[in-house]
Amino acid sequence: MSASTKLSAAVKALTFLSKDYPAPKNSLEISAHTGLNASKLRKILSMLVKNGIVESAYGTTGGFNLKRKPSKIHLQEIYCAIEDRKAFHLDVPKSNGKYSLESSKLNVYFLELFSTIQVDIEERMKKITLQSIINQINLKK
Repeated sequence: MSASTKLSAAVKALTFLSKDYPAPKNSLEISAHTGLNASKLRKILSMLVKNGIVESAYGTTGGFNLKRKPSKIHLQEIYCAIEDRKAFHLDVPKSNGKYSLESSKLNVYFLELFSTIQVDIEERMKKITLQSIINQINLKK
């Protein structure tokens, strides 16, 4: 699953959880409402639990719920919770088993460029809350 797909899925699930915050919802309810694959959803929810964004409750009334108000959850922390690598990954193919000098220089150029872009993206995400996303797309709480 790509970074943008996982981030989108996580935000969809969190948005759904925010509707009845702090009441828990089980993964089948979240899956049915969001259209996300239940197995992939549980993996994402597990990562969000591990990173303190969501908590899980066991039992007949259990499920998942937001650990904090949507206004206190930032897109950056959601991204960091579900991503094990950065959005940009560069792989310059080897020619004859070795990198050419030109390929190495291009690799460095693009790594520096993408590193700068990555920092900019992450800084912007720090300023976006789950609540601001909900407000922007006009979802009611």
